[in-house]
Amino acid sequence: MNGFQFPPALPLRLMGDLCRMGIEAQFVITMRTAGLLGMVPHRPSENLRMVTEKTDAYRESLSAAFRSAAKGRRADQILSAALRPYGQRTRANARRLSSSGK
Repeated sequence: MNGFQFPPALPLRLMGDLCRMGIEAQFVITMRTAGLLGMVPHRPSENLRMVTEKTDAYRESLSAAFRSAAKGRRADQILSAALRPYGQRTRANARRLSSSGK
């Protein structure tokens, strides 16, 4: 064995991040669908935004993962770095869309 100690809370933190992102993503999908159907206020720019933000998040995610790997980080740290851009977007979208009707 190489003496590496796996932090016991690490899987829980990553699982929590993934669950939060999943819940926020479902909320964003629901709000955007409702906006497209005219059920809630919907900014005209939202249609283009939901397409372009995915390529931006993918690019940022891949870049963050490569930077983390190049620094010799562990697999869990690389995964965390790769998820961060997506998590930031889902959180921002959920906040923005939940306050758009106010």
